[in-house]
Amino acid sequence: MNVMHYKGYEAVIEFDEEAEIFHGEVVNMRDVITFQGTSAAELKQAFADSLDDYLAFCAERGEQPEKPFSGQFVVRADPTLHKALSSAAQRDGVSLNKWVTSALERAVS
Repeated sequence: MNVMHYKGYEAVIEFDEEAEIFHGEVVNMRDVITFQGTSAAELKQAFADSLDDYLAFCAERGEQPEKPFSGQFVVRADPTLHKALSSAAQRDGVSLNKWVTSALERAVS
């Protein structure tokens, strides 16, 4: 799968070999925005047009468009794990948030 970016939003792209068309969907938000194209240039333009249409639609309705992820999320963990994570953060001299963020960054890199 390939990824495209526009105005801070991210879309994943798939190719439908049978239909010979690229399909894209914005993934870093809850609202559904999809687009398609038969070439890279057409796909890029369709992504921009779809996202710009979404932003204009929100403006017309007086609503705030959904932003890409805020950087905050809730994680539920077993209390024993929570305690172990807190202890590890204290041993490293950092906050639990900083410790978990660092561990997540290492996991995805």
